[in-house]
Amino acid sequence: MNIPDVSTLSLGDTGPPQSSHIPDDIMNSGDRYMVKLQNYAKSIPYSVEPNSKMQQMLDFILLRIAQSVEAKDYDPGLLQWDSMLTYWCMLKYPIPKEKRIALIKIYFTICTTPGMPNHIVAACADGLQVLARSKKKLSIEDMRLPWMPIYKILSKDLFLTRRQFEISQTSWYMGYIADNVRRFFHPAAIDEMLSTFLPMMNGTSLNSILASQYYMLTFLPLSHPQSYLPMLFRVWESINSYMFDDRMLQFLARLSEIHVDPTVSDPHRIQDIPDDARSEEEGRPEWPKDDLETKWRWSGLFSDVGIYSETEWNFIMAKCMASMEIPLADAGSLTTGPNADGQATFEMNRLPKPNWRIASLARIFVYSMAPDGLPNPASTAPTPLFTPLASGASTPLPQQQNGGLGDYLSSPLGKGNRLKTKTYLAGCKALDSLAKLIASTESFFHPTNSGSWTSDLSAFIKYLVYDFNKRWYEEQQPECKTPTHRRLTKEIKRELVKCLRTVTLLAMFSQDTTTISNIQSCMKSMSIMEPDLVLHPILERAVPALEALVETHRTIAVIKALGAVAPAMVCRHVYYPGAKHLIPILDLLLPGIDLNDPPKTFCTTSFISEIAQYIKFGELAHPGVTMGDGVDLLPPASKELPVLEIEQFPEGVELGSEQQLSNEEEDALLRDTAGTFADWVAAFLRRVILLFENLPEEGPNGSAGGATEVQLVDSVSGAFSQICIHLSEPLYDMVLGLVYDYATQNVRSNAVRAIHQLVECVANANPAKTLDRFLPYCERSIRTELEHGASSLRITSSHSTPLPSDATLHWNLAILRGAMYNDGRVTLKYSDRLISLFKLLNEKTFSKRGYSSSGKLLSSTLLTLSHTYPLENKFVNPDEWDSEEFKANHHKYWGKLYHPEDVKLTWHVPNEEEIDFVLRIFREVIEPILDKLHGLLQPGIVRDEVWRNDFCRHLSFVRNAFSGIPTLAKEVLTPEELRATMESSDILFEIPEMIATIEPLNSGFALSDPADPRHQYITGLRRKFGEFLHKASVSLQQQGEENTVDAVHGLLRSIRTFLLEYGDSRDSYYLQSDRYVTEQNIARHYAGQKVWPRALYVRRARLYHAARLRWNSIERRRGSLENLLVDDVTQWSMWNYATVRESSQALLESLCNTFDGVRRRCLPALYKALEPGTEDDRMKGALWTLNLSVFAKYASGQPTLATEFVKKLFACQHNEKASIQDCVASLSETCMGNFGEPCHVVYDIENGDLNAAAYALKSLVPAKAGEDEVIVRCRKQRIDRISRFDQAVSLTTETLLEIANNPRTHWRYAIAAVRLLRSLLRRDAPLTADHVRYLFEKTYDSNASMRYYSQRAVMKISRFIKLRSLAQGPVDLAVEQNHNPLRKKVPMQGFTRESTERALRDYRTPLDLTRAHQEPLIRDKISSGWLVCGKTADYFLAPHPTKSTFQPWDAGSDDAVSAIRAIATDAAFWKKLSTHYSTENSSDVILQDNLCCVKSIFQLLDDEPLEVLKPIVEELLQDKDKNKQRAAAEFLAGIIAGSKHWPTESQVKLWKWFTPMMDTIFNQKSNESLSVWSSFFEHVFYNKDPRRLQPIVDRIIEEFETVDFNGESTFEIIQVLCFFRAFYEQLGLKFTPWVEDVLARCWAELKCEHEDVLAYFSEIFAFCGKVMWRPNPSLLTPETFVRECRTLPEFADIMGSRGVFYEERVAELVKQFPVWRKERLPGVRAFQSTYDRVGILVCKWLFQLIHDTNAGSAFDCILPLMPELIRFTEVNDNDELAYRSKLLMVRMCGVIIPRQFINPLLDEIFNAITTFPSWKVRLKILPLVQVFYFRQSFLISDKKLVEMIEVICRCLDDEVVEVREMAATTLSGILRLSPRRSIIALKDRFVRLIKNVKLPQDRKSPAYSVALRQLHAAILGVCALIDSYPYTIERWMPELLTNVLAEHTYDPIPISTTVRKCASTFRKTHQDTWHEDSKKFSEEQLAALSTLLSGSSYYA
Repeated sequence: MNIPDVSTLSLGDTGPPQSSHIPDDIMNSGDRYMVKLQNYAKSIPYSVEPNSKMQQMLDFILLRIAQSVEAKDYDPGLLQWDSMLTYWCMLKYPIPKEKRIALIKIYFTICTTPGMPNHIVAACADGLQVLARSKKKLSIEDMRLPWMPIYKILSKDLFLTRRQFEISQTSWYMGYIADNVRRFFHPAAIDEMLSTFLPMMNGTSLNSILASQYYMLTFLPLSHPQSYLPMLFRVWESINSYMFDDRMLQFLARLSEIHVDPTVSDPHRIQDIPDDARSEEEGRPEWPKDDLETKWRWSGLFSDVGIYSETEWNFIMAKCMASMEIPLADAGSLTTGPNADGQATFEMNRLPKPNWRIASLARIFVYSMAPDGLPNPASTAPTPLFTPLASGASTPLPQQQNGGLGDYLSSPLGKGNRLKTKTYLAGCKALDSLAKLIASTESFFHPTNSGSWTSDLSAFIKYLVYDFNKRWYEEQQPECKTPTHRRLTKEIKRELVKCLRTVTLLAMFSQDTTTISNIQSCMKSMSIMEPDLVLHPILERAVPALEALVETHRTIAVIKALGAVAPAMVCRHVYYPGAKHLIPILDLLLPGIDLNDPPKTFCTTSFISEIAQYIKFGELAHPGVTMGDGVDLLPPASKELPVLEIEQFPEGVELGSEQQLSNEEEDALLRDTAGTFADWVAAFLRRVILLFENLPEEGPNGSAGGATEVQLVDSVSGAFSQICIHLSEPLYDMVLGLVYDYATQNVRSNAVRAIHQLVECVANANPAKTLDRFLPYCERSIRTELEHGASSLRITSSHSTPLPSDATLHWNLAILRGAMYNDGRVTLKYSDRLISLFKLLNEKTFSKRGYSSSGKLLSSTLLTLSHTYPLENKFVNPDEWDSEEFKANHHKYWGKLYHPEDVKLTWHVPNEEEIDFVLRIFREVIEPILDKLHGLLQPGIVRDEVWRNDFCRHLSFVRNAFSGIPTLAKEVLTPEELRATMESSDILFEIPEMIATIEPLNSGFALSDPADPRHQYITGLRRKFGEFLHKASVSLQQQGEENTVDAVHGLLRSIRTFLLEYGDSRDSYYLQSDRYVTEQNIARHYAGQKVWPRALYVRRARLYHAARLRWNSIERRRGSLENLLVDDVTQWSMWNYATVRESSQALLESLCNTFDGVRRRCLPALYKALEPGTEDDRMKGALWTLNLSVFAKYASGQPTLATEFVKKLFACQHNEKASIQDCVASLSETCMGNFGEPCHVVYDIENGDLNAAAYALKSLVPAKAGEDEVIVRCRKQRIDRISRFDQAVSLTTETLLEIANNPRTHWRYAIAAVRLLRSLLRRDAPLTADHVRYLFEKTYDSNASMRYYSQRAVMKISRFIKLRSLAQGPVDLAVEQNHNPLRKKVPMQGFTRESTERALRDYRTPLDLTRAHQEPLIRDKISSGWLVCGKTADYFLAPHPTKSTFQPWDAGSDDAVSAIRAIATDAAFWKKLSTHYSTENSSDVILQDNLCCVKSIFQLLDDEPLEVLKPIVEELLQDKDKNKQRAAAEFLAGIIAGSKHWPTESQVKLWKWFTPMMDTIFNQKSNESLSVWSSFFEHVFYNKDPRRLQPIVDRIIEEFETVDFNGESTFEIIQVLCFFRAFYEQLGLKFTPWVEDVLARCWAELKCEHEDVLAYFSEIFAFCGKVMWRPNPSLLTPETFVRECRTLPEFADIMGSRGVFYEERVAELVKQFPVWRKERLPGVRAFQSTYDRVGILVCKWLFQLIHDTNAGSAFDCILPLMPELIRFTEVNDNDELAYRSKLLMVRMCGVIIPRQFINPLLDEIFNAITTFPSWKVRLKILPLVQVFYFRQSFLISDKKLVEMIEVICRCLDDEVVEVREMAATTLSGILRLSPRRSIIALKDRFVRLIKNVKLPQDRKSPAYSVALRQLHAAILGVCALIDSYPYTIERWMPELLTNVLAEHTYDPIPISTTVRKCASTFRKTHQDTWHEDSKKFSEEQLAALSTLLSGSSYYA
C-alpha cells in the first residue's frame, strides 16, 4: 500500500515565521537540561506546556508510585504508573535531582525485595537503568546504595540444587541491576566485599572461581582499585579459563577508562563521601593500607603503562594475542582455555554476559595511551617500526673451512650498538605494543588469509579508532579531567593511523560482510582523525576499481570505502583539500546505477545520499579578480582524477603529506570542477530513468518485480530526493524540465510506482513549481482517458493485473499523486479543479487499480493539507540558503554542522483556508459517497458483482479520505466516557485511582476545540462512517458467501482506519525513533558528538512531535460504537475464510494494544466458539485468536480468568480433527509459559527500606487532601484481590484435577494437565492431599512424559514441605532458605594453612558418633579455606539416635504427608515404579530425576517405606540385565541420599542391609553395568562428607589398595579404577588426606603392562596435582592475601600455582628415562617397552594438565622433562608416542606461560636444536619456536629474542636442505617483530657472505658442496628478510631484490628454486599496492625485477 511516507516530507515555502511560543519558565532558565528542553520546544511549531505544569504532572505520577508501593499494589498499580513515567520522560522535561534519587531508591528496593515477581523486577530494573544512566546527572556524592541486598538474592538463586528445575531470570536481573548501580556502592565497602567474595574461591571447582570472580568484578566499586587490583592480576595469572578472561578484560577496560582522571581514586575522597547506605549485615572493616600511602600529593593511579605495571601490561598483551584466535600450525593450542571452561555448569550462563573481549581490549589500549616514554626518531615506513643505520657489519667472515659458517651466522647481533634507553613509537608505550601486535597479525588481515579471526581483528581496529576518537574529543572539552601531560598527542594520533592504515587497506577487499562493515567504520573514524593519510590511498585504489579493471566485489568494496571516507571529501572542517576529488569520483560512479547489479547500485546510491546531504549542487561563480598566472595551476577539466603526485619527495618527507595548497588555491581547483555539476546531475537522472524503464512489469500489488527491485527503486529515489533538495535554482529548473519531459512523453506500465517516486522527489524540493507544471497536464490526460473508457471494467479482486489500456490513466494518477507531496498551501489555488476531478474519478473508475490509485491521491491531498510536518531538510538554515554569500560561496559551507540552538526549522501548519478546503472535500465529495454507501445496504437491493464493485470502490474513497486526516480533529473524552471505560477495563479488581490516565497535551491538532462547529461536523461525519461500518459488517456476515471476500477485506481495512488512524499513526513514534537512531549512527563522526548536520535536527524535531502525538494516542475513546466494531472484528476473526481470519486477527491484536478493555470484551465470544457444535473453521479461528500473545497472556496469566480458560481449553477434546488439535497444542504451549507458580509471599514481607523509600518520595511531592484514604482503599482492594486470586487458583487446581482424573481425558490433554498441576504447586499455601496424590500416582503412568513431569512435581512437593517446615518467615519462603536444625555455623579458628589442612585430614578418620551428637563435626561442602577462610563454616551435627530430625513436618502439610505415606508404604507403588525404572532406555548411567524422586520420598518419611522396598531392590540387583541394574542403582542412590538426616539407628540398619550388596556390585563382570554403578557412586558422594558413607569409602579404598594392577583380567582393574575415579572426583578437595598414599601406590606400578590402567593413572596424577594446589598467603584471611598480593615481589608465588607438588617424582622420572631408553625393545615390540609406556602416560598426564584451569602448573613438570619430550618426537617405531609428545609441545604454547619459565623453556628448545644429533628433531622443533614466539612474544625479553634469531641463523647452515628451509621460514616469522637494528645487521651479514662465496667450477670437489651450502644459507637469509615484510617495501628491499637475488636466478638448485619462490611470494603480496610500491624502485631496478619474475610484464 503506497501511502505517501510523510516521514520524508520537506521543503517548500517556509510557513509562518516562528513565533515566541515557548513558556517563560522554560525560556528564561539557564539550567543545562532546561536549555535542552528549550531547543526541543523551539523545534516544533506549536507551544508546549510550561515546565511548572509538567512538574505537577510528574508529582502526581510520583505520588501514585509511592502510594502503590505503600499499599503493596505492585501489579497493576505500580506497573501502570511506571509506564506513565516512561511516557512522561519521552516529552523531555527534566526530572529534579532529589526526585530522581528518590525514584532510583524506590525502584532499587523493589528489585531487591525478596520474592518480588520477576515481571515487576524487570520493569523496575529497566526504570532503574534509565534513571541512573547519566553520569552527569548523578554521582556517588549525590546518592549511595547498599550492595548486600542484591548479593543475597543473587547468591541464593545462582546455583540450583539437584531437585530445583525452575530456571528463573532472577540471577540475570540481579546481575544487571548490580552492573547499573555499582557506581553508587560506597568505596569504603571494598574490604567487606572482598572478605565476602574471596573465601568462596576454590581452585578445584571452576564454578566457584567464576562465581567469586563475577561477584568481585560486578560489585567492587570501580574507584579506588589500588588495594585489590594486584590481587586480581595474581589470581588471573594462575587460572586458565576463557570465561575468566572475558570478564576480567571487561573490568580492566572500565577501570582504564575512568582512571584517565586521576581524582577518581584519590584516597581522601573515601572520607568525604557520606556513608549512609549500609544494609543490616554490612560491616566496614578498615584494613590497614600503609603500603599504599604516599607522602606526595595524590597524582592518580598511573603506573608504567596507563594504570598497569610493565608485567601486568605484558600479561594483558599476551591475552590480547590469544584473544584474536589466530590458528597457526597449532590450531588446537587455542582451545586450552575453552576446554577448561567445559567444567563450568550452565548456571554461569544465566548471568549477564560480559562485553565482547575484542571491544574491551581496544578500550584498554586506548585508555592506556599517554606520552609516557621517549619517542622514536620519525619513521618513514607505512607500518611504523624503527629502521636505524646499519651496524654489526664488522663481524669477520668465516674461512672456507667446513662448519665455520654457522658460528658466523649466529654470532651476536650488534652488541656494541645497543641504544642505551628504550624508545617508543610517538613516545607512547601502549601504542608501541599495539604496533607490535598489528605487525605480528598483519598477514591475517589479507583476504587470501582470512577466516573466523578476520572479523575479530577488523572489529578490534574498528573499536580502537572509535574509542581513540571518543577520548580525543573528550580531551578537547574544557571540563576534561585528564591531566595535560597524560593527554593524547597529535603524534600519537598520526602514528596510530599509520600503524592501522596498511591492514585496513588490506582488509578492505575482504569478502566477509562483517569484516567489510568493521573496516568501513574503522576508515570513517580514521578519516576524521588523519584525513590526508587515509583519503589518498583509497582514491588511488578507487580509480582503477571504478574504471572497471577489476572483479566486481572489488568495485563494491571501493564504493563502500569511499562512502566510509565521505566526510573527508564533503566536510570542509574535516579536510579542506578533500573537496576537489568529489566531482571526478561522482563521474566515475555513474555506471554504478545499474539494474543488473543491485549490490553495486545500493552501494552507489548510499554513497550519493551520504554526500548529497552535505553539499549544494550548483555552479560556483569565479571571483571577479583574475588569478594572474595562477590559473595555469588548474588542471584541465577531464574525467581523470586530479591526482597529486606524492612520492617524489626526498626521503624523510612523510607519505601522504602533499604539498600544502592554501585554502584559496584549493577553492580555485574546486570552482573549476563544480562547473560540471549540471552535466553530472543530468547524467545521473538519465541513468535513473534508464533503470526505471528496464524494470520488470508491475504485479497486482503495484510493485515492479520482487523485493530487490522495490528496494532498488526506493534507494535510487532516496538518493535523487537528496540531490533535488540541494539543487541550485537553475539546476532545479533543468531537472524539473527533464522529469516533466520524460513524464509527459512516455507511458510505461512497468514504472508507474517509480514515476510516482521520481515526481515526489522533485515535488519535495519545490512543491509550487512542480504542481504548476504537472497538475494541468495530468488533469487533462486523466479526463481524456476516463472519457475514452479507461478503468471502466468492474474489477474488485486485489490479485488482478491492471489492463494495458488503463496504463496512461494509472501513469498520470501516479504523477499527480507524486506532485501532491509537500505543502498543502500550494494546492489551494486548484481547489475547484481538484474537487471536480475527485468527483469524476469516483464516478468513472471501476477497476481495482483505478479506484485505489484515486483513493490514494485523495488521501495524499488531504494529508498535505491537514498534517503538521517540516517543510524542508536542507543542510543549512533557509535564511542562509537564500543569502547571496551562500549562493556565491556555498562550497565553503559544505558539511556544515550545527549546535541545536542554531537550527531554524520551517513547518507546515494547516491554516484556516486549508482546513476549510479539507472540510469542503468532505462536504462535496465524501458525504455524498457515504450516503450512496448507506443506500447500498437498504433491504431489497440485489447483491451482484455490480453491487460488490460499487461497495468496494465507494468504500475505498471514504476510507482513504479518513486515513488522510489523522491529526485534523482532536478526540476529546468526557469524564463519563472515562468512567465507563475504566469500569470495563482489562485491569481487574483495581481502584480507579490506580488505573493510569493522562491529560491531553498540545500536539498540533488542527481542530482541538469540541465547541468549534468544524470540529463537530468532522466528528459527526466520522461517527456516521463508523455506524455504516458496523451496519455493513452485520449485513455481510449474514450474507456470508465467497463473492463478498473482497468487500470484507475492504471493510476490515476501513475499520482499521476508523479505529486506529489517529495521532501518530502516520509518523509512528517508534518508527521515527528507529530512523533517528539510524540517521544519527550514519552521521556520527565520533562518540559524544555535540554538533550534527541539520537534517538530523529535522528528524529529531519530527520525533519530538511524534512523541507528543503518541502521548495523545495512549488513551482512546471506546464508546458503544467502538465496542460494536470490536465485536464485529472478533466475529470476522472466526469467519470461514482463512485470509479474512488472518487479517482480522492482526487487526484485533492492534486494537488490544491501543484500546483498554478489548481483551476482556472479546473473550466470551471466543470461548463460545469453542463449544461443541461449532463449525471447524470458526473453532479454528477462535483458537488462533486466543493464541495471539495479547489474549493468551491475559486469559491464562490472570488467575481469576484462568479457571474458565482452562475449562474451555480442555473441553476442546470434543473435536478430533487433527488441524484443530494442532491449534490446541500450540495454544497450550503458549499458555504454559504464563502459568507460573502462584506465590503471594511478597505481600507478607515487610521491607523497611522500601517503606522508607516510599515515604521519602512522598515527602518530595506536595500533599493533597484525601490522598491517604486512597492508600487505605488501595491496600484493602489489594488484599481482596489477592484472596480472590487464591480462591481462583484453588478452583483452577480442582478443575484440573477433575479433568485429569476423568478417564475420558485424552493423553495429550492429560500431559498438559500434569504440567499445569506441577506449576500450580505453591510454597505459600499448604498443598491439598488430592493434588499431591494425583501427582504421586502419575509417577508410574504408562506415558513417559507423564512420568517425567510427575517425578519433577514430586521433587517440588517435597522441597516445599521441607521449606514450609524449616523456613523462619516469609523472606526464607521467598528465597527458598531452609534452616536445618542440625546445621550450625561454626566460627573459623586459626586462619593458618595448618588448621585448614588439619580439617581436611579429619575426613580420613571415621566419625565418632557420640562426639558428633554433641558438637558439629560433619562438613558436606567446603565453602571456604582454599584461598582464604570465611568468618564461619557450615558444620552438621549427627542426627538423634532415634528421634526423627524433621518430623512432624509443618502442620499445614499433614494431609499431604499422610497421602504420601499411604502411597509410599504400599509395596504395589514401588513395584510399579520399579517396572518403569527398569524398562529399556538409552541411558548408560542412572537418571537423576529417578533417584531424586526416591530421595524426596525417603527424606519426607525417613525409613518408613524401606521395608516394602527392600525385596524389590534385592530382586533387581540379582538380575544381571543392565536396565535392572540401573533401576537398583537408582533406588539405592535415592535411599542413601534420602537417609542423610535419618535417626542414626535407622542409618546403621540401612548400612547393615546395604554393605553385603557391595559384594554384588563389585563382582559385576559386565561392561554394560560399569557406567551405571560408577554413576551411582558419583551421585552418592556428591556434596557429601565421606564419613557419612564410611562403609562405601572403606570398600572402595580397600579394593584400590588390594587390586593387582598387573593381573590377568584388565576388566577387574578397570572396574576398581572406574569406581575409584567416581569417588575422588566427587570428593574434590576432601580427597586430600588420601592423595599421598594413592600416588605412592600408582607410582610403584608405573611399569604396569595394561595401557588402559596407565590412562587411569594419568587422570589420577592430573587430579591429585590439582587437588593439592594451595595458595600460600602467610595467613588465610582476605586482608592478608590482598595485602601480600600488593607487597610481595612479582615472582613470589602467592597463588601457589607452581607445580612443585610433583618436583621429586618428576626428578625421579628424569633419572629413570635414560635407563629405560637403553632397555627399550626394538622394532614392532617397541610399544611394550617401559620407556614407551611411561612416555605415553607422561604425555597424557601433562596434556590433561595443559587443558585444565591450573595449566600454569604444568610447566614445573614440562621443563625438566623437555629434553625427553623432544626425544619422544624422534621415536620412529611408536607413532602414538611421537604424536602425543608433538601435540603436547604445540598445545603448551597456547597457555600463557608463567614468566619465570619462559627463558628456561627457550633454553631447552635452543639446546635441542643445537645439540641433538637427529636433523628430524630440528625439523620438528623449528616450527615450534615460531608458534611459541607468536603466542608469547610480549613476554619474551629483547635479549632472548636476539638469542633466538642467532640460534635460527645457525640452522640456515644445516647439512639438510629441509632444515635450512624451515629455519628460513621460522626466521621470517620472527623478524617481523624484531628490533629493526638486528635486521640491518643480518642483512649486511648475508650480503657480505653472498659476495664472498664463490662456487668452484668442479662440481665434484668437496669444497663445492660446502660453498653451495654457504651460498644457499645466505640466499635463504635474504629471502627471509624480504618475506618478513609482506605488505611494505623497506628502504633496503629494492637493492636486495634486484642486485642480490636477481643475480642468482639461474644458479644451481636449490638456490634458484629458493630465489624464484621468494620472487613469486613477493609478487603475490605486493599486487594490491603495486601502484604505490613501484615508486620505491628506480627504472633499472624495475627492469631487473621484471627479469627476476621471469619476464612478467606486470611490473614493467
